[in-house]
Amino acid sequence: MFGDIARFLLNTLFTLFGAALLLRAWMQTVRLPPYNPVSTAIFQATNWLVLPLRRVLHNVRGLDWASLVAALLAAIVYVVLMVAIAGVDPLAVGPVIGLVALLTLVKWALNLVIWLTILMALLSWLNPRSPAMPILYQLTAPFLNPLRRIIPNLGGIDLSPILLFLIVQILLMVVTRAAVSLTLFGI
Repeated sequence: MFGDIARFLLNTLFTLFGAALLLRAWMQTVRLPPYNPVSTAIFQATNWLVLPLRRVLHNVRGLDWASLVAALLAAIVYVVLMVAIAGVDPLAVGPVIGLVALLTLVKWALNLVIWLTILMALLSWLNPRSPAMPILYQLTAPFLNPLRRIIPNLGGIDLSPILLFLIVQILLMVVTRAAVSLTLFGI
């Protein structure tokens, strides 16, 4: 029972932190203004890890490498802790840890896309004039706009978030299956 609680807490903590690091990188990629409450909260939560890495890793072609490497480091720590809780020696599965950490990072990114899309869809129905809508639109537009060109707008109903949700769920199934097949423990 202790192992299940520890796995749940680690999964929750690291998924939120990894998503924050990925969101930080994504906000800079889509050029989200840095002076809004979402950006400020993400920066405050992640500065302790990203700023030291930024001294070594600089932005190249609009990619925030410090945030991406920080997310990968968080994924590696997460996988090592999950392996240790499962009772497996992390050194024994060392080569696999890097690949599983990379798959975990992809899983966090896909989950982030799902949650941003759900939040945007809900706010568009409940409060389309919310101050968060421009931020959510800017973050999800690179994913939704190509789908909007494929799916016609049905009388004011945008079905592209549903299609994006389905695509990302399928990708999540593939990534999760790949990660579990590489290990004897679930992440």
